[in-house]
Amino acid sequence: MTVSKYGLSVRPEPGWQTQILRRVPQAPQEVTLPVLQACTRPLPAGCGDFGGGVIDRLDTSDVFLSLVEFGSDVAGQGLFAPSGMPRLAPSQFGPNNLPRAVPGRSAAQHFCTVGGRAFCLFVVVGSHARRMALVPRAARMLTGISVSRRVQPQRMGLL
Repeated sequence: MTVSKYGLSVRPEPGWQTQILRRVPQAPQEVTLPVLQACTRPLPAGCGDFGGGVIDRLDTSDVFLSLVEFGSDVAGQGLFAPSGMPRLAPSQFGPNNLPRAVPGRSAAQHFCTVGGRAFCLFVVVGSHARRMALVPRAARMLTGISVSRRVQPQRMGLL
């Protein structure tokens, strides 16, 4: 079953849990943008945009994927210059690609522009040693994600 929200759609692979969310702004001028997450483990309530709360719980056969939007104002510029959804390869993954070391884990991060919207794709596999088997699972999940129209940022008190 396809899940669609905020111009993002995901068709989950069997065994994956997915969610598309937008954080509630905490200040009057704060802007929030959509985040799409997929994981082979249950996604905990309050899971951080880049997997805080779930990455530590990954088993050696698990995968976590997050597509975090940064908006249309930076689309096609600097880090976000690459166009289209990136292709994943095991050679892109490494333990040093995590914000903080988590024993055994391996990650890759890509910046891109899709549909006039800038995104960061962050993928973590539960075992660096098993990345040859796990990265193709993440790549298959990524093919089930689509991006459509630009969305308006959500500001405090506005929907």
